[in-house]
Amino acid sequence: MAGEIEGSAPPASVETKINLVRLRERVRSYIDKHHYDSALFWADKLVSLSGGSVEDVYWYAQTLYLTGQYHRASHLLRNKKLDKTHPSCRYLAAKCHYECREWQEALNILDMVDNTHSLNTAPPRFNLTDAETSLLIKDSENSVNLLRGKIYEAMDNRQQAAVCFQEALKQDVYCYEAFDLLVNHHMLTAEEERSLLDCLPFQSQCPEEEVELVKFLYENKLKKYNKPGDINLPSSLACLNDNLDMVVNLSERHYYNCDFRECFSITSVVLCKDPYNSKCLPLHIAVLVELKKANALFYIAHKLVEFYPTKPVAWFAVGCYYLLIGKSEPARRYLSKATTLDRAYGPAWLAFGHSFAADNEHDQAMAAYFTASQIMKGCHLPVLYIGLEYGLTNNSKLAEKFFSQALSIAPEDPFVLHEMGVIAYQNNDLVEAEQYFMEALKKVQAISKQTMAEKWEPLLNNLGHVCRKRKKYEDALEYHKQAEMICPQNPSTYSAIGYVYSLMGDNMKAVDYFHRALGIRRDDAFSTTMLGHVIEALMMDMSPCEGGEEEVPKFDNPKFKLVATPIAMSVAEDTSPTATPPNDSLADTSLAIDEVEMDASD
Repeated sequence: MAGEIEGSAPPASVETKINLVRLRERVRSYIDKHHYDSALFWADKLVSLSGGSVEDVYWYAQTLYLTGQYHRASHLLRNKKLDKTHPSCRYLAAKCHYECREWQEALNILDMVDNTHSLNTAPPRFNLTDAETSLLIKDSENSVNLLRGKIYEAMDNRQQAAVCFQEALKQDVYCYEAFDLLVNHHMLTAEEERSLLDCLPFQSQCPEEEVELVKFLYENKLKKYNKPGDINLPSSLACLNDNLDMVVNLSERHYYNCDFRECFSITSVVLCKDPYNSKCLPLHIAVLVELKKANALFYIAHKLVEFYPTKPVAWFAVGCYYLLIGKSEPARRYLSKATTLDRAYGPAWLAFGHSFAADNEHDQAMAAYFTASQIMKGCHLPVLYIGLEYGLTNNSKLAEKFFSQALSIAPEDPFVLHEMGVIAYQNNDLVEAEQYFMEALKKVQAISKQTMAEKWEPLLNNLGHVCRKRKKYEDALEYHKQAEMICPQNPSTYSAIGYVYSLMGDNMKAVDYFHRALGIRRDDAFSTTMLGHVIEALMMDMSPCEGGEEEVPKFDNPKFKLVATPIAMSVAEDTSPTATPPNDSLADTSLAIDEVEMDASD
């Protein structure tokens, strides 16, 4: 026949000679070896050789997806109506549009389902038994819910996304991806996370010997704010003690408990073994900011931008470096790039807000924190920072509202308790303020191994201020001196100690501490004024020319009364939040009592 290729055989004879099963295995082998172009070539030929078998079409679409030809893969499946009858094909077609960021189109494909077909038709596979068919349908349902949740999250519908992720996890308790999105994106509160874990069907889905393993690994992810030593590793899982994922979880607890040096030592060991560990990097960047290690942060940011320019953590590191060295404008530029790459990247949003707060641009800072609060609904840090900004703008009512909201999310967090104490102090409710401060101090002492972290200096000084206002001078001195121990050479602490001594009538010690304060900060108006008053009081108490022979003329002097002018005494030199991430939590939430009324009632 004219046009016929010489030597070609009829299709029927081809089918009898070519082993299609062997070719299918070859396609799978090339996929496993990441030889996607070879797999694509033979998958295309298999579709023709098998006469358009559903399973061969499915694997052909898979190879198109793996080579980045998303629209071709979707068109292939939808043109043959396979997305209507096979759950795996429907999932793959939607996944293609998800990769193209066509969220609504992907959602439409997932929603247009013929339930009568999808429940009775297994995904395209080879030689399936009835049991395998049932299992694969369940696997497809789990994958569909996971993808639907990702689409909803990309469309900023996080409430519906959380519902889908929970359904995916209930359908398959081994689906760590759904669990990780719920926890790391802070979609649930701590109480909701615990309730979810309690209702997961571990017993029915896991073999008996794996129930303890899966449950422990998930529980270990939830306890970020717990005391670092509270990890009760079951004896049967002792081999996990050196697992890097477990070690990173431990370092995260040290970070949230303000033990930054211990956290840094752990993350450094992890990164020596696994230099680009995706779970450890944000935490390591945050602790470098806390410890002010600018050179180390510059080096790691440079490496991340070189190797992972499309990952948000790379630009997050660059932004944190510029924030650390005090250059807010470039910091904002790079942090904005991180949020563009991944809108749900919470640490970048928090650091973005800190870049504005560092320049006292409170409105812009609150806008960034509000965005973070919408993204991280289960995390208390964004609303805590919003409260801090309102406090700095002297709007105590709104500050108290957001602090109360943060307290409802994280009732055990000492940072939140401290800020509630600050609000109570500003409202002149000294008893309630002392209660909040004492409760925060007890929780800090419970998690501190030996000495308290330097970050808790404002808490101790504020406790001293409250005790002084309540005329508990001995207690006030004790707290101020504890603050001096964990943060020496702080002029505000010296001023506070000197003021308490002056109220107790020990003017000599008061002079000493006011001199110390002025030796560090010469423009300290409060210490200068108080030093003048105390020296004047000492002069009134001292008899001039004591032991002299001549009689000293007596003058009618009014009785001296020590009255301090209401000058603001800053408890912390810089009360603006600092730049930190943490996978969430991630900055200094301590706000010192900015103005302490020094009136005659003291």
